[in-house]
Amino acid sequence: MKFKLHSISGRVSKVVTIILYLLITFTPKAQLVDTAHLQKQWKASWVTVPQTDPTGYGVYYFRKSLDLTSLPKTYTVHVSADNRYKLFVNERLVSLGPARGDLLHWNFETIDLAPFLRVGFNVIAAQVWNEGDLRMEANISLRTGFILQGETNDAQALNTNNSWKCIKDSSYAPLKVNIPAYYVTGPGEQIDMKRHIGDWAGIGYNDSAWENAQVIFAGVPKNIIGAFGSPNGWMLIPSDIPQMELKKERLLKLRTSEGAMVPPSFPATETAISIPANTTATLVLDQTFLTNAYPTMIFSGGKDAVISITYAEALFTKYPTKGNRNDIDGKKFIGRKDVIISNGTRSQTFTSLSFRTYRYIQLSITTKSGALVIDDFYGTFTGYPFHFNAKIESANIELNNMLEIGWRTARLCAFETYTDCPYYEQLQYIGDAKIQGLVSLYNSGDDRLLRNALNQMDHSRQPEGITLSRHPSSTPQYISTFSLWYIGMLHDYMMYGKDVNFIKDKLAGERQVLNYFQ
Repeated sequence: MKFKLHSISGRVSKVVTIILYLLITFTPKAQLVDTAHLQKQWKASWVTVPQTDPTGYGVYYFRKSLDLTSLPKTYTVHVSADNRYKLFVNERLVSLGPARGDLLHWNFETIDLAPFLRVGFNVIAAQVWNEGDLRMEANISLRTGFILQGETNDAQALNTNNSWKCIKDSSYAPLKVNIPAYYVTGPGEQIDMKRHIGDWAGIGYNDSAWENAQVIFAGVPKNIIGAFGSPNGWMLIPSDIPQMELKKERLLKLRTSEGAMVPPSFPATETAISIPANTTATLVLDQTFLTNAYPTMIFSGGKDAVISITYAEALFTKYPTKGNRNDIDGKKFIGRKDVIISNGTRSQTFTSLSFRTYRYIQLSITTKSGALVIDDFYGTFTGYPFHFNAKIESANIELNNMLEIGWRTARLCAFETYTDCPYYEQLQYIGDAKIQGLVSLYNSGDDRLLRNALNQMDHSRQPEGITLSRHPSSTPQYISTFSLWYIGMLHDYMMYGKDVNFIKDKLAGERQVLNYFQ
């Protein structure tokens, strides 16, 4: 739902009063940038895999080895990619990103790798993917690329250049989502495990057959003006939000099962189930509440078996009618789907590239000449790492539950940006974020995601002065009165936020918005 102002005269008057107060009370003051690596062109270069489609769908791996005679106290690096990445050190996931932004404000994450390094041989590896024209609307893209810059001289041994090894994983293909609604959160994945590159981040993996990475151009921070410090490239800025929370989250119930004998402990506890050869089986799993999570399936055997995983926030009687969301009998699954083709070996693993939003999951499995064993299936919850610091003390149980339900909803709509809804759009609309920012401040006190939202809305201002109604977004959209909600959000931050100077820096943009309406 998008919020619209049907009569704005009174609201405009109130907003103007607020801004006059801000203009009288504060004077602009620029924030100081004292981080050395932002003051000049990076020594690291953006790299890509040679002879691949720079803007098309693809999943790519990058590797670099590092020999250490002793353990460093710190080993800080800055990392980014287009469109998304997962960074591993010695097979451990250490960073996901980049945080969503735009080409003129392209985020990089800063990570200390020291806790994950060891004396001797180390492997730093990245999975980078671009979903091309099917990528989610909130993910802006220039072309596929990866960059990693060391902070110190020692860490600059990892700077991305043509010494990094790389390869495209051709086992991946996109699955377009067919939903008769505005759906823009990306495709599903089809993975043929017979062609999949397994253990690509492993310490013992032999990457000698991989190609050397192809250099695109040097990394350029936002404050550098030059041939590539322009809309022709990524203008790098440090992400001002933390890494997203990752927490193992088991599905809680098996609602229906056909074609397989399923132990009662599945899926709530780690339990193996077997699907006989030449069988079609269908299982419906219930998380019992909506969640954002990376699904993981570990499975063995069943060569050429086809495993389909469909995700739904609710089932449909007849689209668009959902009815009682607790009921599933006689209803249909319509939603995003992943498909995996087994190669027949033991302990194959699937984890989706991006998180999925679901309450229900339907597993549809068709085996060939061999039985398939699902060793385990679970999710890993993700979201902005808010801490819930509010409470209601009441004898009314329903009132207490309302706060918990509301906070769960707020968390589902908070990732690297606020989002209007995680299942269908994942877009940061000003009208929605106006409410979400207050929920964050009242219930958590953490203002970093709100500050990030205000920065991005300010970044979206057009030459005429008005902001976009949503940002980041590959397709610009205008709902003019949302620019006034942006000013209202600045007032909210002035009243309840922590940093007065942060608001001072927004005054010039506020004046431009008001000039547009004037």
